[in-house]
Amino acid sequence: MTSTIPRAKQWQQRAQSGDRVALARLLTLAERGGDEFAEVHPSIHAGNGRAHRIGFTGPPGAGKSTLVEAYALELRKRAQRVAVICVDPTSPFTGGALLGDRVRMNRLTLDPGCFVRSMASRGWFGGLARTSEDVADVFDAVGYDRVLIETVGVGQSEIDVARAADTTVVVLVPGTGDAVQAMKAGLMEVADLFVVNKADRPGVERVVAELEEVLQLRADGAHKPAIVQTVAMNGEGIDELSRCIDEHREHCAASGQLATRRAARAAEKVRRLLEQALRDRLFAGKGMERRIEEALQSSEPRSPYAVVRELLQELGLVSKETRKP
Repeated sequence: MTSTIPRAKQWQQRAQSGDRVALARLLTLAERGGDEFAEVHPSIHAGNGRAHRIGFTGPPGAGKSTLVEAYALELRKRAQRVAVICVDPTSPFTGGALLGDRVRMNRLTLDPGCFVRSMASRGWFGGLARTSEDVADVFDAVGYDRVLIETVGVGQSEIDVARAADTTVVVLVPGTGDAVQAMKAGLMEVADLFVVNKADRPGVERVVAELEEVLQLRADGAHKPAIVQTVAMNGEGIDELSRCIDEHREHCAASGQLATRRAARAAEKVRRLLEQALRDRLFAGKGMERRIEEALQSSEPRSPYAVVRELLQELGLVSKETRKP
């Protein structure tokens, strides 16, 4: 660890100067996580807060990758430095990302003002990878203006992006019933902006009408998400999408919501890291596993709740006088 920390700080300095190799090494360290990245994260965190983090989520086949690429190209016209984090499904053979998004976004990979990073979900639920936020922190710290985060596209439970992003874009398409699925999955509550992509298909008016009807139920005074129709394949509607995203950021900054969201993100990150650290410490070695097996060895079946309470009592985390369930 002692040799990695100085190198990581050098990588950060070189990445800020545009060294893409140094940036790639720093991103790999962030993806790996652990104590090494934890030691260098304070210097990375000190450079955070300037980049606008934008999450793109929605069902498979909605054209998220094409939309992200088109939006990134629009940002490049404005001389914005753009980072793209693509969370791909985990390969069942290698455990790595399938890298499909990186292949599809070839126009971005050739642009020195863009950096595309594919990440494997590795079984992490919520549409992101476990260290997606750490990778976003690195991009923010080295000077990227926009960090675009594309989820894996499971469609039913990928709302983690709302906690990782300043602006959450939900992408739907006509003719698939995705608006109903979005309602079921809770995406209606976390969306800051809706995009109905492939709007040249039949049924686009119905999707827009369904979204507008549901949005009428949102609380009074809440920011009403815009609904943008796009055909990302040929760039239609991308300028409108860019305008709406900028307007949302300005609204959040002026109302204080941006600071509130980022504070909530930091608190949630601390809770997750603390939970992981406590779990790692609790299950270090085989002692706890053996104790669980011993507690369950009985002639009579034991309630898992009773076993947990007994173990917590042994650890001094629950008073023995507490009434048992």
